[in-house]
Amino acid sequence: MTHTILIAGATGDLGQRIVRELLQRDARLRVLTRPGSATAAALFGDDDRIDIVTAAYSDHAALTAAVSGVDVVVSAVSGVRPVIVDAQRALLKATVAAGVPRFIPSDYSADYRQISPGTNRNFEIRREFAADVDAAPVQATSILNGMFTDLLTDEAPMILFGRRRVLFWSSADQILDFTTKDDVARVTALAALDDDAPRVIEIAGAQVSARDVARTMTELTGTEFKLQWAGTTGTLSAMSKVGKRFSKNPDETFPAWQGMQYFVSMFSGQAQLHHVDNDRFGPHAWTSVRDVLQAHLAGRKASTTA
Repeated sequence: MTHTILIAGATGDLGQRIVRELLQRDARLRVLTRPGSATAAALFGDDDRIDIVTAAYSDHAALTAAVSGVDVVVSAVSGVRPVIVDAQRALLKATVAAGVPRFIPSDYSADYRQISPGTNRNFEIRREFAADVDAAPVQATSILNGMFTDLLTDEAPMILFGRRRVLFWSSADQILDFTTKDDVARVTALAALDDDAPRVIEIAGAQVSARDVARTMTELTGTEFKLQWAGTTGTLSAMSKVGKRFSKNPDETFPAWQGMQYFVSMFSGQAQLHHVDNDRFGPHAWTSVRDVLQAHLAGRKASTTA
């Protein structure tokens, strides 16, 4: 059976990866784009396996028509409340109105279900929308994957490459969950094609501690990377609140203070995954933290010798 799948947020980084994975599995795709945007046409317009449909999230009739007839709606939108809550509520409402049986919300995160109120904005808006999903007459599947491993070499300042330090808060032995964007996209595609997918699928390409990361960096570079205590998660949480209070753009998706909140959730253990099911879709060579760091170091070496 060939599934017809609509993807919202297909032009984003993760969305494009999900599209690629689905096309490798012979799915028929619809890509949702906003009126006036040419990005989807530029990316997918030459592929006859992809239909591009246009609808504003504020236009319920157009949005319902856009999703009508598909087997599952996959959301890969990215943003804060206007997107994760408001836009997805509109998408969910259209999904139900069109009689689409399945919905995959844009979670793709660590476990937001048990975090303390006021400690992580991006997790809390996901938890808020999850309540809507649970109340809707639709079969939903959320993908929880920890932090994107890709961020360790760029946006998440846990590894100080130049100073040969690995930061940690509270405990260097707290287990942290990491999964690459490519691995998340693969599981999302497989979940979209699985009519029996459960409400939540937990995956982790790697489950390591800060101590493990320091040891890995030492082995890869031949130079000792030392652990550096950066304070407690309580201190970091307080710092994030100060950063948020003085932020010039509170609606930014991932400002520095939100990054602090993410590390609070991870190093406190509240967002740790406890029911990882990496074998749900069969054997797979998961990309580890070591793999990502090794590739990053090789790229840096190549750029300095070019």
